[in-house]
Amino acid sequence: MQSGVNSIHFRSWRMKFWKVDKSQFGTMLSLMHIVAIKFLRAFWEKYPDAEQQLKSWVDEVRNAGWTQPSEVKEQYRHASILKNRRVVFNIKGNNYRLVVSVAYRYQAVYVKFIGTHREYDAIDAETIEMEF
Repeated sequence: MQSGVNSIHFRSWRMKFWKVDKSQFGTMLSLMHIVAIKFLRAFWEKYPDAEQQLKSWVDEVRNAGWTQPSEVKEQYRHASILKNRRVVFNIKGNNYRLVVSVAYRYQAVYVKFIGTHREYDAIDAETIEMEF
């Protein structure tokens, strides 16, 4: 399998980078989609010191194209892989915790929780759901 990086610029969108995978099945474009990103924005408005690191995380994840948990761990060695396709990320030196569910097949990341370390200690990361 060969991989490369192509850039595509849409008129009013910012530049996005797509990972191109070439296999016997043809060429596939991989771009992770983050669901419920508005909760991350609301969080960094409340905790401005987390803004830059969360924005970096968003950019990195959008371009990741993960297909299995080991690829997440490869990119984020301090991430914790849990049951139920859950992953816990340390944000800003472990001051904040981000819990997501990853649908590898569909290239989607669902935000399930974002909070302080103390708030994280009070939840069950394997079952928590974001309230809309």
